[in-house]
Amino acid sequence: NLVAQDLGHYGRDLGRTGPGLSNLLEALLRETSVPWFRLLYVYSAGLGDRLVRLMASEPRIVPYIDIPIQHAADAVLERMRRPERRETIRATVGRLRDAVPDMAIRTTAIVGFPGETDEDFQVLCDFATEMQFERLGVFTYSEQEGTRATALPDDVPEDVKRARQDELLELQRAISHDRLGRFLDRDVEVLVDRLAEPDEDGVTHVGRVVWQADDVDGVTYVRRGGWATPGTLLRARLVDNLDYDFTADALP
Repeated sequence: NLVAQDLGHYGRDLGRTGPGLSNLLEALLRETSVPWFRLLYVYSAGLGDRLVRLMASEPRIVPYIDIPIQHAADAVLERMRRPERRETIRATVGRLRDAVPDMAIRTTAIVGFPGETDEDFQVLCDFATEMQFERLGVFTYSEQEGTRATALPDDVPEDVKRARQDELLELQRAISHDRLGRFLDRDVEVLVDRLAEPDEDGVTHVGRVVWQADDVDGVTYVRRGGWATPGTLLRARLVDNLDYDFTADALP
């Protein structure tokens, strides 16, 4: 995993200009034998054409990316001082999916930011429905000392924040189930995380496929996986999904 608050800013602290993340990835691909590279997190402004082409052409960069959108109502994004707007996010998601049709896109949103109206929240829900993100994490806004947001008026009541979080998560649950269902009946590699406790369903291993990041996403339960050990790749066929998790049968 390549992890940063915004990978798109890689190299700027050293005064570098240009596509620093693309250069880093090309060096890692050239100099290492790591089978999977996963990008966490890249804001839409950092997803230039060169990076998208690299993701489309290099199978070792897994078809998965975390693009934090924060919100979809332009008025809220402006108050958050985010450079993106709904249309730029929509365009970025479109470019990614055109280039990598199997791309799984994870994102996060914040509800209850000061001044967020019912109409703003509905824009966010409508956008989530339109974009069909594979996964969406939802956080409620909380004050952070020393940030500009603490001085903003129109704080949203805590019970409203929680209700909006629950509503958006429930909306996303159905979207995730449908989006991840398109991967069923495929033969895939599962990165084994651990051996499973014996159960009546025959599950022997728990791991992740390329469309699942560790900790934040679901897992893949593999049945009849033999003696594969943690850290190895196990061939299996995806046969079912329960919202965020897959069930798979090991292949001979």
